[in-house]
Amino acid sequence: MSEKKVWFITGAGRGMGVDIAQAALAAGHSVVATGRNADRVEKAIGAHEELLAVALDITSTEAAQAAAATAVERFGRIDVLVNNAGNFYAGYFENISPEQFRAQMETNFFGPLNVTRAVLPVMRRHRRGQVITITSTAGLIGQEFCAAYAASKFALEGWMESLRFDLEPYGISTMAVEPGFFRTELLVEGSSTIWPELEIEDYAERTAQTIEAWKSMNGQQGGDPKKLARALVTLSDSETLPLRFVAGADAISGVEQNLAVISAQLDANRDLSESLSYDS
Repeated sequence: MSEKKVWFITGAGRGMGVDIAQAALAAGHSVVATGRNADRVEKAIGAHEELLAVALDITSTEAAQAAAATAVERFGRIDVLVNNAGNFYAGYFENISPEQFRAQMETNFFGPLNVTRAVLPVMRRHRRGQVITITSTAGLIGQEFCAAYAASKFALEGWMESLRFDLEPYGISTMAVEPGFFRTELLVEGSSTIWPELEIEDYAERTAQTIEAWKSMNGQQGGDPKKLARALVTLSDSETLPLRFVAGADAISGVEQNLAVISAQLDANRDLSESLSYDS
């Protein structure tokens, strides 16, 4: 078994967060599992002597600081942070209200920033740690009906790519995880998915059709979240985190197709692009 670590996981009251917490515990690690309701978190994961359930609203900087302090009080340190909590404001851009768009960014982007700000001083003191952030293939590839969601995940990708340079001198590594479609609660209406507030006639038919299509996908996704959770523990225990982990056969296929499109676009406009320097 690898060295015992202390994991701090957000969004651990349901879905993927539960699986990650259970996988880390099964591997012999200690886990600080957070969610809006600590009792619900512990019930979802199952009581364990190495589990500490903590209430946390990731959109609150004060709550993030308090949760990190509680973790250190119990276990003395935090070795692995998993930014997992998130939700999905679905819809075409014009149908998503400004309030919904901001709410999407507060949860999916600023939430992980709040938690990471609270945890990094702990990791820097120990000159070691891992920051693992669950983004999405929608953080690499724009998709229909995902304007707000993709924006939040693209923001996470840029932050994580840059954050690694900040943290490498202190022995802290980073990994962005881009899952494809996994059988989680993300598409459960009223749970993690929020439909658009605004109605615009031009989008009405497409919106109705797309919502029904998304609903029909719930429970049919090909990815097994328990296997992904175990894969994350394996990568963490290897001590050599990749900068990104594209998770799932569908995710790999989509990213490869997108890279081919980008490569073709580079080649199509290479001469024009390379002509933009000052004439010598």
